[in-house]
Amino acid sequence: MLLGVNIDHVATVRNARGSIYPSPLEAALLAETHGADLITMHLREDRRHIHDADVFAVKNAISTRLNLEMALTPEMLDNALAVQPADVCIVPEKRQEITTEGGLDVLSQQDKVAEYTLKLTAAGIRVSLFVDADKQQIQACREVGAPVIELHTGAYADSTDKEQRQQQLARIEEAAHQASEMGIIVNAGHGLNIHNVTPIAKILAIHELNIGHALIAQAIFIGLPQAIEQMKTTIFRARSIPY
Repeated sequence: MLLGVNIDHVATVRNARGSIYPSPLEAALLAETHGADLITMHLREDRRHIHDADVFAVKNAISTRLNLEMALTPEMLDNALAVQPADVCIVPEKRQEITTEGGLDVLSQQDKVAEYTLKLTAAGIRVSLFVDADKQQIQACREVGAPVIELHTGAYADSTDKEQRQQQLARIEEAAHQASEMGIIVNAGHGLNIHNVTPIAKILAIHELNIGHALIAQAIFIGLPQAIEQMKTTIFRARSIPY
């Protein structure tokens, strides 16, 4: 299982003071050196954390994959085509949200999603769609030609009731197997941390996890290299593979 390290909240800390530090680029290089299989960045329309220059700087400096998260808008499509990341993950976006609140509604906008998928694919960029663990949405992902999905794990991660969390976990596992049987590569992410990642990592149909906020938060106390190593160890143990 691969680990994508999301560095958005390094930029959040930087922007809190309008400073030039901490540097998302430095974080990306450090993460890469200490086990990140890819670097994930979300260039939001409001630029609340990552800025355009950050994306270009990281893309040009890292040797691992860049996974660029973006909204389904013409501006973001143009940005992605200019940056040429290895992967683009299309996510829903609302101006007032604190973080991404749910999955992309592919079902209600299949033509537009298909158009963007086609354009990005033609440019050599692999497309992923960030969706809820919903059978109809996953079927729609297949119909628009998306080779990859990322299952939104927020409802699972935010569950405070044990029974509710088990229900959400079962939904994710079922969705992962459904997509995998369709030939779609399955990733997952949102709200995952060292305490809740193990059950998700045990789902063999899931290929990659993208984790950011929890890693950056833990890095405050133990450093980013150790936070990444701790997460990778937990993931690999969940898979019963020596690390």
